[in-house]
Amino acid sequence: MFISPQVLSIEDAAAACGAELHLNGIHASAELNGAGPIESAQQGDLSFVDNPKYLKYLKETSATAVFCLEKFRDQVPDGVAAIVHEKPYEAYAQVLALLYPTAMRPAPVTGIAGVSAQAFVHPDAKIETDVTIEAGATVGPNAAIGAGSVLLPGAVIGPDVQIGRHCTIGANATVVHALLGDDVIIHNGVQIGQDGFGFAMGPGGHKKIPQIGRVIIQDRVEIGANSTVDRGANRDTVIGEGTKIDNLVQIGHNATIGRNCVIVGLAGISGSATLGDFVVVAGQAGIVGHTTVGHGAQVGGGSGVHGDVAPGERVMGYPAIKASTWMRQAAKIMIADKKDRKKGKGKDD
Repeated sequence: MFISPQVLSIEDAAAACGAELHLNGIHASAELNGAGPIESAQQGDLSFVDNPKYLKYLKETSATAVFCLEKFRDQVPDGVAAIVHEKPYEAYAQVLALLYPTAMRPAPVTGIAGVSAQAFVHPDAKIETDVTIEAGATVGPNAAIGAGSVLLPGAVIGPDVQIGRHCTIGANATVVHALLGDDVIIHNGVQIGQDGFGFAMGPGGHKKIPQIGRVIIQDRVEIGANSTVDRGANRDTVIGEGTKIDNLVQIGHNATIGRNCVIVGLAGISGSATLGDFVVVAGQAGIVGHTTVGHGAQVGGGSGVHGDVAPGERVMGYPAIKASTWMRQAAKIMIADKKDRKKGKGKDD
């Protein structure tokens, strides 16, 4: 359970994101001490609505304040403050971070500041000021941990690894053969810098190829629980600044991920694949090795990308093709199937 460490007034909430406040009979100093969905929010809660599907709940909501678009403002009932913003969900997220700052990244477990006596920190490691290393964490020789960073219980930082400032390394995460920038969030169980999957295969058996590259993770990257990032084989695996990676994602050796990409759970990026900036890879999609997905492209859920994707293109299916083509083909198949059923063909057994 998250307990709000601070209470915000409605006025402060609106000011925090530059929104327009319409009080609707509520005092500007009314307090917000929680948050919830529009249909179940209670007195004191902050909520939002930007999808017309949820307008049916707006007139009945018990929330104290609601973020909404200007066109929905008149539907906010009396006794509920309307906080008008052109991007209600984004504004709601911004204020929610003020209400629940401990929900923004994995929080320390033991509550002990500084380096725990139950942690192992090699004498040759370099630890800057205001670093928290919790019980059971391990820091190897010549590793460097930047100011304000936090290592949760069981985290392992290998020899020569560099962790930037204000980073969080989750419980039981392992970071080896890697360099991390600032403000990086590594969630629980993430494995970074392990062997890439490289073998010289032949009829006499498969000979392991030493993986001698690194993992470079730039500023403000976030990697979800139990994801893995292989170190490079003969060059570095790189994840660009601002990229967000979901849980259970595999990034293969030598892959290059651009800036501000979004990679959703269960996706797999094979070795030596390249993603441009602002690429979106939806859940369970796979990118074949040695392919390039261009700047701003989108890969639909469950798709298999076997060739290069042009910048800005949207693809779906297996093998992935233009999303518009895939949808037309799917529609034609459904229409043909429906016709066959009317003729008595294709009945289910």
